[in-house]
Amino acid sequence: MKRTGAQTIWEALVAEGVDVVFGYPGGAIMPAYDALPQYPIRHVLVRHEQGAAHMADGYARASGRAGVCVATSGPGATNLVTGIATAMMDSSPIVCITGQVSSAVLGTDAFQETDITGVTLPITKHNYLVTRVEDVYPTLREAFHLARSGRPGPVLVDITKDAQQASMEFEHAVPPRRPRKAPGHPPPEERDLAAAAALIEESERPLVFAGQGVQAGEASGLLREVVEKGQLPVACTLLGLGAFPASHPLCVGMMGMHGEAWVNRAVQEADLLIAVGMRFDDRVTGNLKTYAVNARKIHIEIDPSEINKNVRVDVPLCGEAATILADLLPRIHKRERRAWLDHLQEMSHDTRARDIVAQPHADEALHAAHVMHDLWQETGGKALVVTDVGQHQMWEAQYYRHEQTRQLITSGGLGTMGFALPAALGARFARPDADVWVIAGDGGFQMTACELATCAQEGAKLNVAIINNGYLGMVRQWQEFFYSGRYVATPIRSPDFVKLAEAHGLTGLRATTRAEAREAMHRARSLPGTVVIDFRVVAEDSVYPMVPANADLRDMIRRPAPKFAED
Repeated sequence: MKRTGAQTIWEALVAEGVDVVFGYPGGAIMPAYDALPQYPIRHVLVRHEQGAAHMADGYARASGRAGVCVATSGPGATNLVTGIATAMMDSSPIVCITGQVSSAVLGTDAFQETDITGVTLPITKHNYLVTRVEDVYPTLREAFHLARSGRPGPVLVDITKDAQQASMEFEHAVPPRRPRKAPGHPPPEERDLAAAAALIEESERPLVFAGQGVQAGEASGLLREVVEKGQLPVACTLLGLGAFPASHPLCVGMMGMHGEAWVNRAVQEADLLIAVGMRFDDRVTGNLKTYAVNARKIHIEIDPSEINKNVRVDVPLCGEAATILADLLPRIHKRERRAWLDHLQEMSHDTRARDIVAQPHADEALHAAHVMHDLWQETGGKALVVTDVGQHQMWEAQYYRHEQTRQLITSGGLGTMGFALPAALGARFARPDADVWVIAGDGGFQMTACELATCAQEGAKLNVAIINNGYLGMVRQWQEFFYSGRYVATPIRSPDFVKLAEAHGLTGLRATTRAEAREAMHRARSLPGTVVIDFRVVAEDSVYPMVPANADLRDMIRRPAPKFAED
């Protein structure tokens, strides 16, 4: 069979089981688009290529499969960069396909030529420049393999226009793949597993950390077996929320800069930390010199470069989380840790963080925490929530209790504003039956609000909650706490979000009180198509607790005593 390089692009995607791609056409990728109608792949036309990368990312996180985005050369390719970096930081498997100028003019500064493989070298697992038609199909197959294997991440394939236009004899044969590489060194030996089991057995105050790797490695069930057998309490990173059920008696909550106060205290009091699929990010540890100095440490991690990078550990166990947990399970003895669990329970009774949702405020104003808590109740905790980055992201993590994996999608490592709306649209294609909610700030939402047009064109059902406080809220909070309240460039004017939604042929709602907020949530779920809700919340509320950057975990800024309405 004769096939052009353009056709073999789609042949490779069909062979990988791809059913949807997110992209934007242009000159250097036009041959591929011309061939697309011959194949059973849905194309979603984005309004900006950054949105395409975020949609592929959201699709990947919601499904566990690789997401795909497509762009042309030059500005099309460079517009993907933020989304690629976001996926890289959060270990999300996406394959980015870009067109490139013809090989005859490479390096001549031809129209719309950019060295995108050079640009993305630091933010991809690997990238390729393909200049021969014979290399298109095997390179794409290999790209998917690399994106999914080991620690997942983005792979970019840049294909010259002449390679897309040329023809070759094509057979449906799976090309040879590179053998999967070991993760840097051999899997844990018996002595390493025995050492870890001994530390767990000796520990009186252990604490397990569940990170993104638990979800990516499909290890939640095994984690639950291990911690229930050893009665090991579990704290979650932001990206680990949902890896362990929030309602489980052994779940203590989120740690870190905006984690629960008692969880941060528990970290500092623990005598053993068992980190599973997390990388000891600075937002988790605070000041490394004072971080968990009395605790021995076990680190289960697929990427050897993360072990001992930030925090020195006593027992490194490098490999897939599910495999290592399965190996540990028979080595762990059943035991009670009643004193430690009772102590954690007692600390959790400090409910200042939750009082705000339990009672009405004296001013009857709508707080963002009200929205998160009431959304959790309205959806029964079963929604697939995609957040942007900022205060609303932390409030969601604190007040929406996640019970299942892949139930929260958010930008953690890069902290990308504008992530939520396009990522949620990608997640919608991955899980068409899910109740998908976007939670965004008024600032971040405006960065990719153009993708409302994509929602309208695709007839997608999303519920968009805009936490509108009139500020770039997290930056304003830092200015309040650390810059003497000088609000420089943080007050932000927004369009009328209700009219903006209506301009796209969508439904817009507004809520200024808690009762209106509850009604809007309920109504949004029953309406067809994308619904945008403008929640007008208290302007200068802050996220508590807060550990200042590089401070000790004990040095948390706590919520002032709230003023409640009289009964």
